[in-house]
Amino acid sequence: MAGKNFYLTTTLPYVNADPHIGFALEIVQADIVARYRRLMGDDVFFNTGTDEHGVKIYRKALDEDKDPQIYVNEYAAKFRRLKQLLGLYPDLYFIRTTDPHHRVAAQEFWKRCAEAGDIEKKIYKTKYCIGCELEKTDSELIDSRCPIHPNLEIEFREEENYFFKFSKYQKPLLELYANRPDFVIPDFRFNEIKKFVGAGLEDFSISRLKEKMPWGIPVPGDEDHIMFVWFDALINYVSTLGWPEDRPKFEQFWGTVENPNALQMAGKDNLRQQAAMWQAMLMSAGLPPTKQILIHGFITSGGQKMSKSLGNVIDPVVIIEEYGTDALRYFLARHVSPFEDSDFTMERFKEAYNSDLANGLGNLVARILQMSSRYLTTTPKIPDLKDLNEIQKFVTTFEFSQAMVHLWFRMKYLDGLIQEQRTFEVVKTNRIAGKKQLKYLLEQLAEIAVLLEPFMPDTSKKITEAIIANKKPENLFPRKE
Repeated sequence: MAGKNFYLTTTLPYVNADPHIGFALEIVQADIVARYRRLMGDDVFFNTGTDEHGVKIYRKALDEDKDPQIYVNEYAAKFRRLKQLLGLYPDLYFIRTTDPHHRVAAQEFWKRCAEAGDIEKKIYKTKYCIGCELEKTDSELIDSRCPIHPNLEIEFREEENYFFKFSKYQKPLLELYANRPDFVIPDFRFNEIKKFVGAGLEDFSISRLKEKMPWGIPVPGDEDHIMFVWFDALINYVSTLGWPEDRPKFEQFWGTVENPNALQMAGKDNLRQQAAMWQAMLMSAGLPPTKQILIHGFITSGGQKMSKSLGNVIDPVVIIEEYGTDALRYFLARHVSPFEDSDFTMERFKEAYNSDLANGLGNLVARILQMSSRYLTTTPKIPDLKDLNEIQKFVTTFEFSQAMVHLWFRMKYLDGLIQEQRTFEVVKTNRIAGKKQLKYLLEQLAEIAVLLEPFMPDTSKKITEAIIANKKPENLFPRKE
């Protein structure tokens, strides 16, 4: 049976800081889904990139006495490097909001919203969090501070801006939610956005005066304004597909109203933008809504929000350099919740590495292949993932940790079987019985290797190649003290 078209995108990280563990979580989760869908025969378009406009970037470039374009080029290179460091999907598309085509697409999108009567100019008065790049109501502030960025002063802004008529889309958004009971996952995030939209919507600003903040995409027909960073950045989800020129590619992967294909992944601080603002923008431009949105929690460190001032920021690059790519991918899939906030400390990571990988998976592979390479002359056929549906229910519902629990249960079972049947001794004293046991163990290990591929692609490849070559691989996960 022919595969399906599938489009997957992450939020674009804002390039005012080095890549952090939170973005690594999101991109690894997305990569697991993309790899799984491709292995199941789907035609996958997987997109990420960098969000490169906005006042924070402009100010940081000025602080470092750099041209904004040079500044964002440097950071974009750091994020692009994650493709190799995190072992990401080989055909991953990387878009930048400073790309020429994205600029053209953003301006066309603006024009379509304007033609729909959804853009107007008026005085903009608001309390604004520079960290979120979002307006804030008094009810969203705690002690006059944004709860997500409590170290930043709330700014009060008043100027003439263009506004998007968000208020017009309350009813269409609520109808969308009613018709799509799984539109936002998990349910408690879906309830949040339904409550937000149900309480009434206010039009939001989508431009800034160029004389105050020149770093952005010019508003069509008004060179005195540039597009607000959120309006610009969200459009990458369709510009990356060649929209508006490449209509066939857009319809193939983004889909249609009747057959949507697009899955968006984002953090909980992006719920409003992803599930409400962007969907209203799509409706205004005459484009189909997203199919589904997965919202994940934050990664904390020692129970606290990560920050440079607290010195608890986890650098994924440092972890990869010492422990390897798949060790980090494993921990993010197994020990970090796909939906709730999760704590990440190096102590927890090292404990999981030694117990689950060095003493678990690595030791099991070594034991089985050491025996099989000595006593077996034939190797099992490597199965196809399409023939192994035991983790499908976990991946399709984004319960990555449950998939890993299932696979590690299988490994523990094989370990127990080796001990119970005393395979090391039987293969020496009763070759026929011993070889039968080894053949079964090797077949089971081959299945585990294939099932691991979306989560730990390099490890999966090494195990599979060792089985085919019938030899013990190098130590997959050396124990760390």
